[in-house]
Amino acid sequence: MTNRRDFLKKAGLATAATVGATTLSAPYVHAQSRSPIRWRLQTYAGPALAEHVIKPSIDAFNKAANGEMEIELYYADQLVPTGELFRAMQRGTIDAVQSDDDSINAPVDVSVFGGYFPFASRYSLDVPALFHHYGLKEIWEEAYGEVEGVTWLGSGAWDPCNFVTREPIRSLDDLEGKRVFTFPTAGRFLSRFGVVPVTLPWEDIEVAMQTRELDGIAWAGITEAYTVGWADVSSYYLTNNISGAWAGSYFANTERWNEVPEHLQTLFKLCMDSSHYYRQHWYWWGEAHYRTTGGKLELTSIPEEEWQRLEDEALAFWDEIAQESDRSARVVQILKDYRQTMQQAGPPYRYG
Repeated sequence: MTNRRDFLKKAGLATAATVGATTLSAPYVHAQSRSPIRWRLQTYAGPALAEHVIKPSIDAFNKAANGEMEIELYYADQLVPTGELFRAMQRGTIDAVQSDDDSINAPVDVSVFGGYFPFASRYSLDVPALFHHYGLKEIWEEAYGEVEGVTWLGSGAWDPCNFVTREPIRSLDDLEGKRVFTFPTAGRFLSRFGVVPVTLPWEDIEVAMQTRELDGIAWAGITEAYTVGWADVSSYYLTNNISGAWAGSYFANTERWNEVPEHLQTLFKLCMDSSHYYRQHWYWWGEAHYRTTGGKLELTSIPEEEWQRLEDEALAFWDEIAQESDRSARVVQILKDYRQTMQQAGPPYRYG
């Protein structure tokens, strides 16, 4: 098995398949290069979650690539800590990443909008609509075009951001002092309501809940809470969420991406889209299924009129972010325009 120390020693060289790696058993040999293109891709997700959010699409790619290219898939923190993924990819230590901009410390001003930017979306379909029809795709291409060595390949939606906790949350006051595992920008916002953001390796979260190092998790919806085991070490699930969908992306080392023939680049993007599609219906199914039949977490809610305080504060937070750069201001204006359109459209786009 390749461990992190061995991997770093051999950075830049092809590695043997490890536990968690997706490979082909008998790779086709290029007539010119005499060997297939090999990539190492690391996801933000642990093994149980990756079984849904990326592994099927990588398996499909490796099969459809017919031996011309192999992608070895690694899980959260397996080779590189998540917070160091961008720099590792930029250096060529790894070839590609699936994560949000915020978690991997992408050195672009739009990184704060990756992951869970508070109240930017209400439903998972909001994310692709914003990227493909409201101009976010072009803004992300512009931002990453200014960064050497990394190519942004595209974004999609994941699940909502709800609180999974050991103690019940029934009012905003209950958030005070709670130590919560969450994303950087989400934590920056939630700290305004007394939440203490905590950063830990993904694989340590379950133990941290058991040892009471953490009071809760604001990193996912209820589907993931059950899928990865957090429902086994928690007791309550707050139905109010601070965002309707996580915005995550695929990235690649630019030099390695440019080495990939056009037909395989097209295949990779089609497999990205297949992953985006699967997540749309898997999370939509799971969020309702586990609320109604999960049986491990008691559902709690904060009254809508009280929760509105959080949403109002989020809009003030947006304005503060807009002051950080011209490009951030453009993104915030798009979010405001989109929000107004959805409200004017009414049900089923927005209620109330």
